[in-house]
Amino acid sequence: MSSAQGARARARAEVTAAIKEAARRQLAAEGAARLSLRAVARELGMVSSAVYRYFPSRDELLTALIIDAYDSLGEAAERARDTAAGGSPRERWTAVCEAVRDWALGHPHEYALIYGSPVPGYSAPETTVPAASRVGLALIGIIRDAHQGPGLAVPALPDDLRPEAERMAADIAPELPPEVAAPMVAAWAQLFGLIGFELFGQFNRVVEDRATFFRHAVGRLAHEVGLAG
Repeated sequence: MSSAQGARARARAEVTAAIKEAARRQLAAEGAARLSLRAVARELGMVSSAVYRYFPSRDELLTALIIDAYDSLGEAAERARDTAAGGSPRERWTAVCEAVRDWALGHPHEYALIYGSPVPGYSAPETTVPAASRVGLALIGIIRDAHQGPGLAVPALPDDLRPEAERMAADIAPELPPEVAAPMVAAWAQLFGLIGFELFGQFNRVVEDRATFFRHAVGRLAHEVGLAG
């Protein structure tokens, strides 16, 4: 790459980053449903046509913000998993769950973008799936490690749930027994439900010591998927 090409690439990256940062400020002030490329352009002192050269539509900008948010959350989860690598499976599970909660509390508007109400008129493309999968894969990896060692107590599986559990296991974790698949998916949903209730105010006047409550709740989820204490 020539020096001129390198300079152009750096300039494009800088403008792209500035557009996304302005869009995040707009998310915080107005919400995702009111995200506007024209408003972003006005904030940056750019003409609308210039912004459209970087993001041809609002939906493409939303997709970029969503992928960035999922990646940032995934990095926090993976960092916590790796930091706790010497601990028990349950300790690693708890570390990942607490890192997800910490990220959400530190990035409430980005969390709302990926786990809040759907944006009217927007449908996330398949390109968001790898980033969106990172937290789930971190948790599945902990369960897999426990299954390969002595730390997984495989829970019982009701007969009527077995066909669905076998399908889920084949789709998301074929190396794990189907007995684990159903509680694993339930735990994933409950993790984000706990965080959403806290972040969006449903715990107000209900739960006071939220960190302790959360740690206990994710410990129960660990038990449900078969992770030893």
